[in-house]
Amino acid sequence: MLSLAARSGSLSPYLSATSYTVAGQLKPVVSGVALHGEKVLLDAKRPSVRVQSAAGEVSAIARISGPSSVRFLHSDVTVPDFAEYRRADVVDSTKSSQTSDESRKSFSYMITGATTIATAYVAKSVVSQFVSSMSASADVLAMSKIEVKLSEIPEGKNVCFKWRGKPLFIRHRTAKEIEKEASVDLSELRDPQHDLDRVKKPEWAILIGVCTHLGCVPIANAGDYGGYYCPCHGSHYDASGRIRKGPAPLNLEVPFYEFSSDELVIVG
Repeated sequence: MLSLAARSGSLSPYLSATSYTVAGQLKPVVSGVALHGEKVLLDAKRPSVRVQSAAGEVSAIARISGPSSVRFLHSDVTVPDFAEYRRADVVDSTKSSQTSDESRKSFSYMITGATTIATAYVAKSVVSQFVSSMSASADVLAMSKIEVKLSEIPEGKNVCFKWRGKPLFIRHRTAKEIEKEASVDLSELRDPQHDLDRVKKPEWAILIGVCTHLGCVPIANAGDYGGYYCPCHGSHYDASGRIRKGPAPLNLEVPFYEFSSDELVIVG
C-alpha cells in the first residue's frame, strides 16, 4: 500500500515520466507510474518514495506501508489444448479447412435430405391412418348400396325405396312419357338438362325424392306436368325429375346406379 504526504506543491494530474533514481542510478519505472518532469527518489534507509522537482524541491512523499508490487500479466496461466476435440483434417490451426469444406457440405446435405424424407414418410403414415379411421366401416358400406328388381315395378308406376336415409324414386315410364320428356325445349327449363342425359335406359327414371327447394318429399304422379309435386311450397317436376314450376332452383338429383342385368339395378 502507498500513502502520499504532500510537502510543497502538488502531484501532476497525468503521469508520463519513465524513470526513478536509486542510490544515484537511473532505474526504469513500472509502465504508467511517473510524474511530469520530476524524479522519483527511493530512500533505501526508510520505506518511502520521494518525488523531487527539477528545482530540487520535494513535491510529495509516498510512504510504503505494505506490499507495493502490481501484477500486470498472468504469465503462469496455461492455454488449454483442444487438439483432441478438433477434426483430424484440421488439427493444425494454421492450415485452412477449405480442403475439407466440400466433404462437410455433402455430409450436411445428406443428413438434411434423409431427415426430410423420413419426416415426410412419417407424416404420410399418420395422415393415412387418421383418414382411414374416419372412413366408413364394411357394414356401413354394405348398406350404402341397394339392389332393386325392376320386374316388380309395373309400367307407369313409381316406387319409393329408402336409400342412405333418403327416399329413392324408381319410375317405370311409359312410351308416351318418354316421348313427351324427350321433346321438351331446353330453353323452357330453369335447370336445362335433356331427358337422355338423366337416364341410362329411357324407360327407367331413377331419382332421389328430395325437393331441391327446402328438402320436402314430393308426391309422385302429381302436379301440372304429371311427374312429381312438392306439397310444401308448390314445386312441379316432370316425369324426368326436371323443375318446371315453383320455387325449387334445381332438378331432382340423379344418384349413381348401374344395371347388373335387364331386371336388376344397383344404386350406390
